[in-house]
Amino acid sequence: MFEVVIIYYIQVEGKYSLLNKKYYKKLLTNLFNESVTSCHPSFLMHKYIPKKKPKGRTVIIGVGKGASEMAKHYEIAWEKKGYGALEGLVLTRYGHSSKCNNIKVIEASHPIPDKNGIFATKEIIKIIEKLTEEDLLIFLLSGGASSLLISPRKGLLLKDKQNITNQLLNSGASISEINAVRKHLSLVKGGQIIKYAYPAKVLTLAISDVPGDYFDVIGSGPTYPDETTRYDAINVLKKYNIKINDKISKVINNDNCETPNKNNKIFRKSEYILVARPQDALTAAAKVAKSSGFNTLILSDCIEGNADDVGIVHSSIVNQVLKFNQPNKKPLCILSGGETTVTVNNKNGRGGRNSQFLLSLAVHLKSASNVYAIACDTDGIDGSENNAGAVIFPDTIKRAYNLGLSPNKFLSENDAYSFFQKLDDLIISGPTNTNVNDFRAILIT
Repeated sequence: MFEVVIIYYIQVEGKYSLLNKKYYKKLLTNLFNESVTSCHPSFLMHKYIPKKKPKGRTVIIGVGKGASEMAKHYEIAWEKKGYGALEGLVLTRYGHSSKCNNIKVIEASHPIPDKNGIFATKEIIKIIEKLTEEDLLIFLLSGGASSLLISPRKGLLLKDKQNITNQLLNSGASISEINAVRKHLSLVKGGQIIKYAYPAKVLTLAISDVPGDYFDVIGSGPTYPDETTRYDAINVLKKYNIKINDKISKVINNDNCETPNKNNKIFRKSEYILVARPQDALTAAAKVAKSSGFNTLILSDCIEGNADDVGIVHSSIVNQVLKFNQPNKKPLCILSGGETTVTVNNKNGRGGRNSQFLLSLAVHLKSASNVYAIACDTDGIDGSENNAGAVIFPDTIKRAYNLGLSPNKFLSENDAYSFFQKLDDLIISGPTNTNVNDFRAILIT
């Protein structure tokens, strides 16, 4: 939750004071923390316990960066209901585990899959293959599942999946495009894991981390009918000039790699519920901003595109507010979510899409005297580094120049992490145990 802070706005010769800077940093982090809290499993999972205990076995399977925490709190609520012990298995990212009473937790690599993901996926299949029509499978799904749940199609090896995943992540492709390819190279994504549990009843409880909250895109839709075809996957590979070997080419050019659609009988006893989404996080943050005296403007919860370009567009909106008080009046908090992409030019650069966006914003705002901003990934990890994101202040660019840093150089080399690290402006939260995608907040005072 957040605490209300009284603002003392001190203007000294046209410059903001240190007190002002501390206040706004605290407010920005409060906005981020509240956005995460509103979508945390501890406040959600108890709502989805059945009113009556299911007749047969109830098995929990969870996959994703927030899945372990989802399982933990579902288990707590289940036992409080007096339904006894649960059983099952959760697959999550290294460092994102939560302790469950009876549900086993396995960690694996994200965003590039590893052998632990292969092993855990095989264990999940073994468990759900034993279910009968009287049993209930509760599938807990959150962002990161696409990388964690790994079962390559016949003829493919783990290294094939690792290589193509790495290329896709660096290409600038959107998450829906990346997942279209992933689904057609897998035996469990794109609704296919349901076939192992059929004819058991399946209830999917999902936390969305994708623009548009499309069920078939969240975690590559392991329990939901696929809306894409292998031709969509082929077009993505061509569009981004992804190099594929003969093994992948053989798989993707064969009709056998098509995924099940909504008419397939395996979905007849399947229900899908969205328990949290990016819009929920933005709405919660807007309430905090309003309580602190700001007008609020939620641009969108599903902004996509290159992080550099999204930074430019946001800077243009900020400048319109500064000059003309449009589309809303100052003091204003602009909020947005979604999932940007980064086209990697320098493989040695450090940083994720949120840090990249924020550096682009800072560069194009130059030295606006009354603009503060934060950009973070709500799972607590921006890209492959240890930060959730970063913050910028009116003097960000000036301080960089004083340290001999070239903001444009860091931006072009995809090294935003190093830039903000040198300024001591990283936000390091650690894993949040939820994931509703990117969070961006800009304060115009």
